[in-house]
Amino acid sequence: MSSNQLAISDSLIFYVNGKKIVEKNADPETTLLTYLRNNLRLTGSKLGCGEGGCGACTVMISKWDGRNGKPRHFAVNACLAPLVSVNKCAVTTVEGIGSTKTKLHEIQERLAKFHGSQCGFCTPGIVMSMYALLRNKQIPSLKDIDTCMQGNLCRCTGYRPIIAGFETFTCAMGKNCCKIDKKIKPTEQQIEAEHTDTKWQAYDDSQEPIFPPELMLSGKLKSSFRSLKYVGENVTWHQPTNLQQLLLLKNEHPEAKIVVGNTEVGIEMHIKGRNYSQIISPTNVKELNCMEEIDEGVSIGAACSLSDVEQFLKSVSKKRRKQETQVICSILEMLELFAGMQIRNVACIGGNIMTASPISDLNPILLAVGAKLTFASSSSGLREIQMDENFFIGYRKTNTRKDEILISIKIPFLTEDDVMKAFKQSKRKEDDIAIVNSAMHVAFEPGTKTIKKLSIAFGGMAAITNAAKQTMKRVVGRSWDERLLHDVCSWLNEEMKLSLDAPGGMVRYRRALVTSFFFKFYHYTLEALLENGVVQVENINISREIIGDLTAENEQFTSTQTWQEVPEDQDTYDTIGRPIPHLSGLKQVTGEAQYIDDIPPYREELHMVLVYSTRAHAKIINVDPTPALEYTGVVSFVDKNDVIGKNDLGMYGEVFADGKVSCVGHVIGAIVADTQAHAIKASRMVKITYEDILPRIITIDDAILHNSFSSTIKLNKGNAEEEFKNCDNVIEDEARVGGQEHFYMETQCCIAIPKNEDGEMEVFSSCQHPTGLQSMAATCLGVQRNKVTVRTKRLGGGFGGKESRFGVISNPAVTAARKLGKPIRCVLTRQEDMQITGGRHPFLAKYKIGFDNDGRIKALKIDLYSNGGNSDDLSYGVMTRAVTHADNCYNVPHMEVTGRICRTNIASNTAFRGFGGPQSMIISESWITKVAETLNMDPEMVRAFNMYTDGDKVLHGSILKQFKAKRCWEECLDKSNFHNTQKEIREFNKTSRWKKRGIACIPSKYSVGFGLKHLNQGCALVLIYTDGTVLLSHGGTEMGQGLDTKMVQVASRSLGVPIDIIHISECSTSSVPNASPTAASTSSDINGMAIKEACDKIMSRLQPLRKSHPNITWVELINKAYMERISLSATGFYRTPGLTDEWNHKTGTVSGDMFSYLAYGAAVSQVEIDVLTGHHVVLKTDLVVDVGNSLNPAIDVGQIEGAFAQGYGLVTLEEMLHSPSGHLWTVGPGAYKIPGFANTPKHFNVHLLRSCPNEKAIYSSKAVGEPPLFLASSVLYAIKDAIKSARVDAGMTGAFRLDSPATAERIRLACEDDFVRKAKPTEDENGLQAWAVRA
Repeated sequence: MSSNQLAISDSLIFYVNGKKIVEKNADPETTLLTYLRNNLRLTGSKLGCGEGGCGACTVMISKWDGRNGKPRHFAVNACLAPLVSVNKCAVTTVEGIGSTKTKLHEIQERLAKFHGSQCGFCTPGIVMSMYALLRNKQIPSLKDIDTCMQGNLCRCTGYRPIIAGFETFTCAMGKNCCKIDKKIKPTEQQIEAEHTDTKWQAYDDSQEPIFPPELMLSGKLKSSFRSLKYVGENVTWHQPTNLQQLLLLKNEHPEAKIVVGNTEVGIEMHIKGRNYSQIISPTNVKELNCMEEIDEGVSIGAACSLSDVEQFLKSVSKKRRKQETQVICSILEMLELFAGMQIRNVACIGGNIMTASPISDLNPILLAVGAKLTFASSSSGLREIQMDENFFIGYRKTNTRKDEILISIKIPFLTEDDVMKAFKQSKRKEDDIAIVNSAMHVAFEPGTKTIKKLSIAFGGMAAITNAAKQTMKRVVGRSWDERLLHDVCSWLNEEMKLSLDAPGGMVRYRRALVTSFFFKFYHYTLEALLENGVVQVENINISREIIGDLTAENEQFTSTQTWQEVPEDQDTYDTIGRPIPHLSGLKQVTGEAQYIDDIPPYREELHMVLVYSTRAHAKIINVDPTPALEYTGVVSFVDKNDVIGKNDLGMYGEVFADGKVSCVGHVIGAIVADTQAHAIKASRMVKITYEDILPRIITIDDAILHNSFSSTIKLNKGNAEEEFKNCDNVIEDEARVGGQEHFYMETQCCIAIPKNEDGEMEVFSSCQHPTGLQSMAATCLGVQRNKVTVRTKRLGGGFGGKESRFGVISNPAVTAARKLGKPIRCVLTRQEDMQITGGRHPFLAKYKIGFDNDGRIKALKIDLYSNGGNSDDLSYGVMTRAVTHADNCYNVPHMEVTGRICRTNIASNTAFRGFGGPQSMIISESWITKVAETLNMDPEMVRAFNMYTDGDKVLHGSILKQFKAKRCWEECLDKSNFHNTQKEIREFNKTSRWKKRGIACIPSKYSVGFGLKHLNQGCALVLIYTDGTVLLSHGGTEMGQGLDTKMVQVASRSLGVPIDIIHISECSTSSVPNASPTAASTSSDINGMAIKEACDKIMSRLQPLRKSHPNITWVELINKAYMERISLSATGFYRTPGLTDEWNHKTGTVSGDMFSYLAYGAAVSQVEIDVLTGHHVVLKTDLVVDVGNSLNPAIDVGQIEGAFAQGYGLVTLEEMLHSPSGHLWTVGPGAYKIPGFANTPKHFNVHLLRSCPNEKAIYSSKAVGEPPLFLASSVLYAIKDAIKSARVDAGMTGAFRLDSPATAERIRLACEDDFVRKAKPTEDENGLQAWAVRA
């Protein structure tokens, strides 16, 4: 910053965790999160997405509220909040509320003790959201907790333990809680509840930090507020204090952005790379912050936050009649679904209007009721306009002047002759943008059902919020009856058209929603007319069913977890089988757990940002980094010319593109600069010239068309083709399973540190395979592996995505570090990570199946196709597992499976929890269901009839022993009360046309181990120091799955010592060489056995001493051993025995054992769907899972719940969409939806199968990480069961196809009623190319 800039910039004054901060060089481009992490080194708050969609960055802001005379506390996304926006505020981070070094806050303590933190990366944000709630409401309700968590995501836990932990802050007495009203004495039951469980400390809000007195005084003295100006490197921020100043600034800078919450502009600047040199913030201008009731309605200042608007409107609705507040109630309904609480706390109503988003949740309402907008400018003063169909004139454009500013919005009250309702449908109900939204308002002639005026506005059906003008004109004077319903639906079909290439896709679905919404509104209005005594309706229950929420959504959350207790005589120090918390849990809830980007910067450290292809398949004609190299802070551009070793790493692709790119996201080079912000900006300045290469292969279908395959795998059992001749029925069909983004909360990141001696390199990485990173780095550096050390302490989630794709950043980073001789830090943004690192492989299956009329399946021939992307990566292993799991639990005597890996022009897909198994097993349930539908049988009958038994030979050659799937199945049916529930569901569906329920029971058989025999090995190093403490090293990485905790438990039992003297520091290639990746659910098995062997070696050395001194303590024993020169260190090694498979890849025949053992499970899920929208809710899920003798039931239950949630995302919400040119559309949490808190089954029960020890793994346990994920397919097939009933009601019978994921779009279209049929594209649209394709 220049001296001139310093002279005209104001100082920023605020508090952080009680400490006063005076920042004289505040840059408007700097976010609060960046400042907290980089300047104050408060790294507890995390960068998860950069767009306010995940909540990992949540902090609490406190500011003086002059209207109420007290401080206001609210949660915000620090990744979006400009640093300069917190002037005169107090910021509280997770470090400021509790610490392991002092005292834990009650929230932190309970979350850890309820096992609510796994990888821990999201945890500080979740803690701070809850903290902000408690600071505002000492005894929150369950609804309060649900609402405050809407803006937070967790990829590990499945949410259940977080909900359970936070439920302890609620009270069944509500407002009558004795902690709120001190006059009320607690009941005996309350006293008993308080004292029967003393696991955690009681919450006392009187112990919370006080609001800084200086800020309180400043807030009370309004004169202390003055206009502010902050001048940064590229942006100037203006903060006026009155309307006159505001209008003059806008007149002086007509192109300036008006910013209140920065929730839109922040994303545009930091994510989309747009530049705005002038920003004006009106947060201190009184006229824009007033809310009041007026005669005709309410007036709301444009800068009022949505949460303030929500509270104000709730207060108004309580005082007014229901008919008057219909608009207010509709706004409140939409606000509940609008983003998360962190966004609502800062985003303003005026911003929602003026950004003119075509999918705004509020604009359809305001347009439909003709809200009045007051604008002001310095040149023309005030003017009021009505918000109507002429207000929006183009994409994100309004008919306002550049120098005008929106001052306020007037929202009208309605009368008893008005009916108004708003609708919204999105991919995920909470915290999601609309696919289509609508507001409808009808005014009747007084006391009649004759239409005086009808207003219908839609979002998501055009580039603007659009009114159905022609339809609105045609209905005037009509009567509200069935004929009107028919006519309006027909007219809307004609008027609200979308071309097949419309941005956003889902064209047919969006068309169907238009008429479905009006159908709902028709019946909503019918009920209102009935209440007003205008009409008589014979069966109003039908209308109420149509317009009501899913009944399941009103269910209160419950859960149970059961497991086998340890024997009564087990030693107290021995924690094997006990539900002890994650050993890093307390560090994670306090923000003390250190991740890669939390490591303090090294001296002379530089930041690297990748430059990658924007074309899917092209020659590189020229790369010109000159403009980037001239930008502030840029040090170097790195590309293929700087790789002194090998640039082509074979199956893992190139370090840098060499002459050609084969996907969008193919790394071409990298910019190295002094800060990440400078590197990001400069990376956009690199000029690349391409020449496209055709064909461009994006989808599996493209690959089949162009015969683009990298490998083929065959597996045969019997002779399927011959057996088809002996079957009563032979049918053919297809099934698809979409891809999935890992969405680990911590993106790919690393720090490469050159040692500048002997070519040594040290790399800190969040990877699942340090040995693999070591190998790649050594290869591209041209050095021996012993010169590269890789260190990994913990990962903020992995799920397979960091098993090999870490190379995308680590290889360029070590290259840059070698070239420049300085440490290089590279942290991908969420958007980069999703675009370039790949995900779960999409699958297509084409099958032919033969079966008899009793349901017995006799022959199956199946061709599996996976989309491998632009390099081999791990696709062969993924397809191998898919092929070997194509049978799931079903004994098909004659089976032929062929797997083909498609080579395409998208980012290489890679390992993902389940490694191809879930896709293949979901497909197996598809052909099971197809058989059942063909024979008109219950799918559960077909499943049970064809299930394996002991002694059968499975598809991959193993002979079944102790086949536990049938037992899991039967217990799950029993615990879920399946058969009675199924009858109840059938009865429910008979009387409910537009809400349907479904149920399904799914069994699971999962083979545990690596498909490659040599990877089934583990190693460990155990060091005992003379104070008796133990340092443990093993080959696995801790990524939230509790591996380190379990390994400490194993060492504890093996050594006979308590866990608190055992420590694991990190996973490092310098202590454990040649380790296999932490994958395939084997890490506890192989590393646990290796640790046990190492411990046993030491214990055998100590045995003579122990025998001669039986009464000495452990510390004395160790000291005596040291004095007698007995080695107190040992390595351990384990290789999985009994892997004897022989696979003839030419014939496809397999014999022997490819895997060590099998893990089993079963799931029953119940769902409810809204036929008219495709929205669904999981009412209940019961899981029975075989984990052998659990090493740690709490961790195992957590893994099961987390896997189920991730699998639920795979089969319902999560959909990866590409443009036809190869760009991934679904990047970031705004476009890609993983399950949220509200997606947890309303009743979620997990049972660990009892009395089933597994002799083939450490302490009789079994793998748990991957096997349960597939059980979420029970939701998919329960949805299909519900759809089946809807189709019958619509006159459709017989088999139908429902691919995964069963999104709201797919559910709605599968119901195939008249609304859907009439939404089909016309013939003249058939030549258009769809906006998005499914790879």
